[in-house]
Amino acid sequence: MIELVEGLNPITQALVATLFTWGLTALGASLVFVSRHPSRKVMNGMLGFAAGVMIAASFWSLLAPAIEMSEGKSVPSWFPAAAGFLSGALFLLGIDKILPHLHPGFARREAEGVKTAWQRATLLVLAITLHNIPEGLAVGVAFGSVASGLSSLSLAACRTFEVTPSRHH
Repeated sequence: MIELVEGLNPITQALVATLFTWGLTALGASLVFVSRHPSRKVMNGMLGFAAGVMIAASFWSLLAPAIEMSEGKSVPSWFPAAAGFLSGALFLLGIDKILPHLHPGFARREAEGVKTAWQRATLLVLAITLHNIPEGLAVGVAFGSVASGLSSLSLAACRTFEVTPSRHH
């Protein structure tokens, strides 16, 4: 199977990987069918696990390779990774403040972002979309790096982010 994907052009590889990781996200989200009303303790444990996986993936599959690739340049090796990390955090913070969205389990009146009359379902979809932006970027970076011959970036970056269930802040 790997040989089949390796023979495709990088854009098709990224599409296949995105569809694969989408399937894994759907599989993780299907846990809702096991228990429609999980306890608060179970939810907290699942969110903590997802956060741990994302932090580990962020460091070992994105930040550490970025620092390694920056060694020997005119700026400290940590600077490009730190600048990218901070600009990404500020980007998501700005989108979070602007894009109207609602987190699951919250009342409609607790929607975040600019005020809108949009339906609850639309606001929930926007919340999920907002939290999936970094995952899409990880897929693009991983396959773009492979296509460019930058082997120090890992495909695990995109796979690890996608295995976790939907996250909320």
